[in-house]
Amino acid sequence: MKPVTHLSIINRLGMALALSALSALSASAYAQKVTVTVQNLTHGSHFTPLLVAAHDGDTHLFKAGESASSALQAMAEGGDISALVNDLSASNASIESNPAGGLLAPGHSTTTAVINTDGTDNHYLSLVAMILPSNDGFVGVNSWSIPGAPGTYTMPVLAYDAGTEANNELLGAANAGAPGVAGVPGAPSGSAGTGGSGAAGADSNQTVHVHRGVLGDTNPNGGPSDLDSRVHRWLNPVARVVVKVEQ
Repeated sequence: MKPVTHLSIINRLGMALALSALSALSASAYAQKVTVTVQNLTHGSHFTPLLVAAHDGDTHLFKAGESASSALQAMAEGGDISALVNDLSASNASIESNPAGGLLAPGHSTTTAVINTDGTDNHYLSLVAMILPSNDGFVGVNSWSIPGAPGTYTMPVLAYDAGTEANNELLGAANAGAPGVAGVPGAPSGSAGTGGSGAAGADSNQTVHVHRGVLGDTNPNGGPSDLDSRVHRWLNPVARVVVKVEQ
């Protein structure tokens, strides 16, 4: 057995202090306050009430390439975020819902209250909102890792198709917006027509996928779509998200 020297004691003490400091630094790196600003970049589409949440790594609002949950379907087809809020609450997520106090109009921005993740495992950020008018299109961020370093982080955000409803682009269907009922719930920006024959049938890709955008047409009393391509058509990205991280 090697004798214990003063030097070895000092080395061990130094290592213990270094590990303790590293552990404290790691813990403090996630003692964060997060503020999220969402801007609608579309020309003529609205976002339904937004759901923004910081959550743990086991929680997901959606996954591209996988089938939508019933809670996601309710949001994507009708803007109903209540089931997603319940799911997040069960996982002790830090939730901010409907920061805009209703629809978020084209070109407008909204900012959440401060989301405090201190003392939690909520190191990931997600957000969703339905795009109106669409059948089951939504703007979404899935499990973005919140940086440990304080700063301001900006990202373009894509629109997704839930894959749960045909993109027929037809308004006026009874109970449109209810899960499983085909039809566009409404066109808040106006300019929608009637008498469309249906822009598209059921998706061949029935998992969550990047949305191909609204087709629309310029015939207010017929054509394939009830939506006006001059107003409602959009391409990705559809939103800008700015995340401010503070210690």
